[in-house]
Amino acid sequence: MGNGGSVMKVEHVPSGVVMAKKIVLIDAKPSVRKQILRELHIMHRCSSPFIVSFFGAYLSEPNICICMEYMDKGSFDSIYKTIGSKGRPNEAIAGPIPIGIVRQLAKRVLGGLVYLKDEMEVLHRDIKPSNILLNSEGEVKLCDFGVSGELENNVAKTFVGTSVYMSPERIQGSDYSVKSDVWSLGITLIELAHGCFPFADSEVEEDTPIDLTALTPISSLPSSLPSAQRHSRRKSRGVSLQGGVGTLSILELMHHIVREPPPTLITPSVPHSLEFTEEAAQFVVHCLKKDPGERMNPRDLLGMGWMDDAGREEEMTLRMWAGTL
Repeated sequence: MGNGGSVMKVEHVPSGVVMAKKIVLIDAKPSVRKQILRELHIMHRCSSPFIVSFFGAYLSEPNICICMEYMDKGSFDSIYKTIGSKGRPNEAIAGPIPIGIVRQLAKRVLGGLVYLKDEMEVLHRDIKPSNILLNSEGEVKLCDFGVSGELENNVAKTFVGTSVYMSPERIQGSDYSVKSDVWSLGITLIELAHGCFPFADSEVEEDTPIDLTALTPISSLPSSLPSAQRHSRRKSRGVSLQGGVGTLSILELMHHIVREPPPTLITPSVPHSLEFTEEAAQFVVHCLKKDPGERMNPRDLLGMGWMDDAGREEEMTLRMWAGTL
C-alpha cells in the first residue's frame, strides 16, 4: 500500500517494462486533488538514484493511476517483518536487518533527502520503512511523496506525515523542516536494526491517523508521566499502540515522544544491539536530538564517520544481501 492508494505490479505491453502501478481514488475535495497533483509534479521532475523513477499517469475514473519504477524486493517494512520466516512460508516472523545493511540504507536515504531539499526544494515528510524500497540490484530508493510539500522559506506549516514517526517539534505544533525527516529516519533505523518498533513490543499500525489540533496540548500535560504509570504500562522494549493493559494510548505516546528520552540504538532490552558500534549509536543519537536546533541535517550526517565506506570491505553489500531475500 502507498499513501492513499493500492500498488500493484504491471507490465507495459508495448515496451515489456515491468512497473508499479499506484491506484488512487480521486476525491472531490480540492485538498486531495492538490496533493495528488503535487505528488505527480514532484515525481515528474525527480531524477536521482535515491528516488523511484516516474513513468507517467492517467485517469481511469474514479481513479488516477500512477506508473513508477518497480522495486522487486519491496519495502523495508515488509522485509524486516518477514525476514525471520525462512523455511516457514506460512508465517510472518519479524527480525532485525543486519546493522551494516542499515548503515548503507541510511546513507542512501540521506542522499535522497539532500536531493529533495537542495535540488527539488521539497521535504519528504513521511520517512518510514514502508516508504523505503529495495530492488535486486541493491538499490535503495524513497517513494511516496503524497505528503510532500514545497518548501516555504525552508519550513512547512501543515500537519502531515505518519504520526508514530513524528518528531517532537511537530507534535508540539512547531514548523516542519528537513530535520523532522531526520528524526523519522532515526526511528526507522532503530526499528530495522532491532526488528521491532522502538516504542512497541507488538505490531504497530504505522499509518494511525491523528488530528493534532484535537488533542490536549502537550504543554498542558505534566512534564513526565507518573513513575508508577510508566512502569505499569511499559513492556520490555517500550510501549504498545494496541490499547489495553500495559499499553499507551496515542496521546500518551505523543506525550512520551515529547517528554521522555528518545530511544537508543544500543539497549539491554534488545540483546543483539549490544554488539553494535558506538559509532553507529552516536549517529542515531544525532538523528534523535529532541531539540531540532541540535539535530544534524542530512548533509552533516553524511559527513559522520559511520557513513564512510572505507575500511568496511567485510560488510555485505546491499546487492549481495538483496540476493538472499
